[in-house]
Amino acid sequence: MNASRTCALRLPLAALVCSVVLLSGCSDSGSSDSGSSARKKTSTTQAAQAAAPAAASDLQSDYQKVIKDVLPSVVQIQASNDLGSGVVYDDKGHIVTNAHVVGDEKTFKVTTAHNENELTATLVSSYPEQDLAVIKLDKVPDGLRAATFGDTSKVQVGQIVLAMGSPLGLSSSVTQGIVSATGRTVSESSGEGEPGATIANMVQTSAAINPGNSGGALVNLDGQVIGIPTLAAIDPTFGNSAAPGIGFAIPASMVKKVADQIIKDGKVTDSGRAALGITGRTVVDAASRAAGVAVVDVKSGGAADKAGIEPGDVITQLGDTGITTITSLSEALAADKPGQKTTVTYTRDGSAKTVEVTLGEQ
Repeated sequence: MNASRTCALRLPLAALVCSVVLLSGCSDSGSSDSGSSARKKTSTTQAAQAAAPAAASDLQSDYQKVIKDVLPSVVQIQASNDLGSGVVYDDKGHIVTNAHVVGDEKTFKVTTAHNENELTATLVSSYPEQDLAVIKLDKVPDGLRAATFGDTSKVQVGQIVLAMGSPLGLSSSVTQGIVSATGRTVSESSGEGEPGATIANMVQTSAAINPGNSGGALVNLDGQVIGIPTLAAIDPTFGNSAAPGIGFAIPASMVKKVADQIIKDGKVTDSGRAALGITGRTVVDAASRAAGVAVVDVKSGGAADKAGIEPGDVITQLGDTGITTITSLSEALAADKPGQKTTVTYTRDGSAKTVEVTLGEQ
């Protein structure tokens, strides 16, 4: 219903604009036959009006075809105390989802779109740093269909997308929106006062993302999964409630990279994520404002260790990016690559120092 209602609102407007342009063309023809001109105007208007419902019907059919093709590949995942979604990755029963959906558990109940019988699945591996995980069905049912993953580099702002999953436990639900932005770096909240995963190149969408959508599919009108819906923005001005129309999905390229490694090796062997090799915490100044990241521990042989950074140093800048919190440091590192050279500015005993570092791998 949502899809068709959106079509009915948008397409007639486009048709109206089209008819205005066509009418202007008629009036500029220079014809002296006013009756002929009037007939042309009437004919053009009627054609535009007839085209509107036809175009709406075509778009609605596109929605329904995508849903029919992709929804069977989207499953509901039930852990002991949590519920989320997943996407069938291959015909061997591997399912990709969010790491925060699986949590610390090893076994799960899975329900597919067209089968109410619960299946069982076992964790293959979880990679919380990218908030991705792979589980595997203990028994692969007949007709299990793997989803097709698209090319993230071809995703464009304004594309129509559908989000599929189990929001609030309502399995096989679909919402509609557009790609609102690409290339977003977003940090999750762990809910324990510490930063969660920091994920780069996320796809921002206006399609509704609610609890339970996590791990599902963000799909284009070609029936390709372009991302895994993971979180919604929080609006602090309204009691930290979800901000409507601002959701984020992990790009398909990263999903495939992580899932392929987990399926092949049982773990992520090449994260592609830069690391400084420290454990840190946010520090505040005399006015209680976040003022940098205090180094608590330095990994032996890591990037910071090789650059001479020590516990007690306070990092205030990475490259050209100012660092005020542990989250801002994570987000700055997410934009870099292992092996990349950059600079770190820090204070030690009240004196500022800048050193060059070669970033390691997370």
